[in-house]
Amino acid sequence: MRTLISLALLGASTLLTHAASGHAIDNEAAIRSAENSSVMAAFDILAAHAHREGDRITFHMTTRATAGAEKPAPTGALAGAAVWSYVWPTSLDPSSVGFEEETGILALAATSHPDFDDTPLEDENGDGDTGNDGGDWHSHWVVLTPNEECGPGALSVRDIGEDETPKLPDTWPGLPLFIDSPGFKPIFDGAEVTVTVELAGEPDAAGASYDGVTAALKVHANVHAPLLCVSDVFDVASGDLSLPGRID
Repeated sequence: MRTLISLALLGASTLLTHAASGHAIDNEAAIRSAENSSVMAAFDILAAHAHREGDRITFHMTTRATAGAEKPAPTGALAGAAVWSYVWPTSLDPSSVGFEEETGILALAATSHPDFDDTPLEDENGDGDTGNDGGDWHSHWVVLTPNEECGPGALSVRDIGEDETPKLPDTWPGLPLFIDSPGFKPIFDGAEVTVTVELAGEPDAAGASYDGVTAALKVHANVHAPLLCVSDVFDVASGDLSLPGRID
């Protein structure tokens, strides 16, 4: 009897710990995705989830292996540089984080790109130099738009034309792109990557939709528009980028 009670308590404790882990795969409302052995394991999505608490939204993604373990190899140049990312496209209007309204798909991304740094306000590796740690995982808000110059049906981070002066977030890093470097730190826990964000002006995000994507982007070989194209989609949680998740 004592053994049975001990086993029951141990099982209950394990379930509680698992449920409290906050991992996307443990949440019933998460977008589920089947394993795909053809995808790099660290970018093979098993589940994606987002939930809201006041003006904070926490985005989660569970992968088949250790999230964040793989990064692009440096090439030594900005032209053609690779960006690897964990991305949560949303139905939130870009104006909810400080961009010009109705300008594309607002997405949160955790990215690594060792050939350049685009977080001038952040020192991710803590060495006192804010310009040398693009390879360390960090977060961005980006606005994505269809761009046939990147390939049939492809997306790119929206460019800012020479004569354009769109509204941009205060933490815009100065690149000619609809990109923000808000300083929200990606947290890696085994197969899980999590980013918690705060929305500017406390817009009502309840009921907004989202998806989960892992992808590679590439800087244009001639460093001009389209400057940053989505060059390879590793995995999509929904399978079709239909944004079936709901932020509650």
